[in-house]
Amino acid sequence: MVTIVVAYLLGSIPTGFLVAKARGIDIRTVGSGNIGATNVFRHLGTRAGVFVLLADALKGWLAVVVGSNLICAWVDPEASGLSREWFHILAGVSAVLGHNYTCWLSFKGGKGIATSAGVLLALVWPSLLIIFAVWVVVFAFTRFVSLASICAASSLPFAAWLTGESTTMIIITAAMTLLAIYKHKANIKRLLNGTENRIGGKPIAPAAPKP
Repeated sequence: MVTIVVAYLLGSIPTGFLVAKARGIDIRTVGSGNIGATNVFRHLGTRAGVFVLLADALKGWLAVVVGSNLICAWVDPEASGLSREWFHILAGVSAVLGHNYTCWLSFKGGKGIATSAGVLLALVWPSLLIIFAVWVVVFAFTRFVSLASICAASSLPFAAWLTGESTTMIIITAAMTLLAIYKHKANIKRLLNGTENRIGGKPIAPAAPKP
């Protein structure tokens, strides 16, 4: 329980919101309204976007590597009936949920891609390399961050299987995939409607409501 709470609170730090607020902008009121790195990049520039991206990824990595290890140093994992691997998994998933549903913003957060990347770096870094390659290829051809993220997330369980991860880890990565796709449901709708914005392209104005 302590692992879940600590990791959730670490993941719930709304980095994008705080960076934008420091510049007098409520990032939730501009662009897509998302607090993640992509929206920050579009409206606050490259430096702010990269900072948010790295900070959000760091939250996930810290939750697994530092948070769960510190707790395991105080609490014997075996005594709780859970393996050390499960402590790490619980910490990672809790951090992603903290980012996606942050308690500091009425449980409305980001899409969790950067935070998930940090978690995967700590848990299954070979799989992360594979899905990062998928992300780069899709983004290079389409310039859609959302489509690249969806394709990378969709390939995660297969990457975990290819790299010889445990059945438990494959199931967990599949659950992370479903959560990532669910959080991109608005992007999927815009992609299908042809109204999703590309990086480097002209912003597409939302369609006017029908009379």
